[in-house]
Amino acid sequence: MANIKKIEGKNGVSYKITVTQGRDLNGKQLRHYMTWIPEPKMTQRQIEKEIQRVAFEFERQIELGFAVDNRQTFADYAEYVIDLKERSGASHRTIIRYRDLMRRINPAIGHMKLTELRPQHLNAFYANLSEQGVRATPDKAKAKIDLAALFRTKHLSRARVAKLSGLSPMTITKAARGESINLKSAKAIVAALGKELEKLFVIEPNDSPLASKTVNEYHRLISTILAQAEKEMLVLFNAASKATPPKIEKKEAETFQPDEVVRISECLEEEPIKWKVATHLLLITGCRRGEIMGLKWNKIDWENSQIKVDRALLYSTERGVYESTTKTGTTRFIKLPAETIALLSQFKQWHTEQRLMNGDRWKDTGYLFTKDNGEPMHPDSLTDWLSKFSERHGLPNVHPHKFRHTMASLLYFGGVDSITISKRLGHAKVSTTTDIYSHIIKQADERASECIAAAVFKNKA
Repeated sequence: MANIKKIEGKNGVSYKITVTQGRDLNGKQLRHYMTWIPEPKMTQRQIEKEIQRVAFEFERQIELGFAVDNRQTFADYAEYVIDLKERSGASHRTIIRYRDLMRRINPAIGHMKLTELRPQHLNAFYANLSEQGVRATPDKAKAKIDLAALFRTKHLSRARVAKLSGLSPMTITKAARGESINLKSAKAIVAALGKELEKLFVIEPNDSPLASKTVNEYHRLISTILAQAEKEMLVLFNAASKATPPKIEKKEAETFQPDEVVRISECLEEEPIKWKVATHLLLITGCRRGEIMGLKWNKIDWENSQIKVDRALLYSTERGVYESTTKTGTTRFIKLPAETIALLSQFKQWHTEQRLMNGDRWKDTGYLFTKDNGEPMHPDSLTDWLSKFSERHGLPNVHPHKFRHTMASLLYFGGVDSITISKRLGHAKVSTTTDIYSHIIKQADERASECIAAAVFKNKA
């Protein structure tokens, strides 16, 4: 039976409901509490009737196993869930992203009790994220001098500056090209060069709102945390499931046109074989950048002309360059054409020569794409090289992921089904593939329809 106690204080009248249920391991009685505050305009009779209903419902929930009087805050419980995910095998990059998202979530709703969180609170948070000036790092920096020239006067390569500053080669390249980088990176560069920030960079405010895709990342994490709370019977329902995050603005996947692919292939003939092979594999396999950089020689099945893709090379500030599973944690085998196998064979011969030339300096890590001492390369190195490659040859922006989209596009227009394409790309679900390439599927279908019409009606004209 629930015990009801009326409390009169400075802020008005409230009722404390206590439900006693069994004893703990030490023989101490387990008591559950909740506080109920009547609406200001309620009559005494209405209050008595409602408090009896609330007390009965509270007692019933306790009997069903719900700890609805749980006093944990969202922040405390979120930390528990993230630790649980990490222990359960979630990837390092996923955990890092979770903790990064919590930096904004905690100031907004972290102080609230799990049981008090409602969809309205989440909707207000999502609206705030979509406003101007909410970015955690609003300031960016752009070089106001020729950084590339400065590097040359100091006899420093971009790779050396990257190492001295602890930044990725791609960040150094962006800064040298006069593109905006975050303020923290700019400070790292000037520290490495022994210069003053104001003499090398101009600070520019970045008060643009977060993209709807990013806001939905916050929503998904909150939903994951509350789903665990619902599973553990700490809350009656997942408030995030009833909230309304912004609609994601869908962007069409960018692809290279056939003539651009031919032009890129022609230009690659003038480039070092290491980069030629890496770029070739991006297009032929549709692999992610990290999967290409994480490819090892023992993953090549020369006899069956295929590669095994089950690992990826990644980077984080906490770990540096490290090896992990693929993005979806799956393993896939990708068939390669004879031309690709022949190119890989040439590359293996070159790679062996490099190993012998370096002698004791060489560290046998087993990777295809390495530094000149055999160590694995920073994943950004490929993006950085492709950016400079496109500049040298006057090509459109050559980004690793664009090759992935191009391969999918070529397969769709070649009549390959979505299931096969999805497996080749390594998507966890076929629906992911069809969602990303819906516009390409539509174009391929329209072209197929035209082909059928031409075949059926060409003699009836």
